[in-house]
Amino acid sequence: MEPIPLPSHIHYELLLQLLERQTIVAVGRQSPAQAQVQQLIITLRKALALQKQLEENCERRNQPIEYRWSLNSLTPDQEIPNTVLSLQKE
Repeated sequence: MEPIPLPSHIHYELLLQLLERQTIVAVGRQSPAQAQVQQLIITLRKALALQKQLEENCERRNQPIEYRWSLNSLTPDQEIPNTVLSLQKE
């Protein structure tokens, strides 16, 4: 059974720390952008929670998981389909 590639949890943690420690301070408390930054933080926390649910489901099915640190280690047969890339750009 092929392992399912997933982002390493550190990717979420890095983004959350950046947003919570620097971005939110830089936009200021009264800024209209503050609500957007807060929404972004909430969305990232939800994404991490959903990924953890997926990991738990994989564990129950004995499906291996491979945490990825980057896309640079992909072999040509592991390339991301163009349909996925076009969805990411939208």
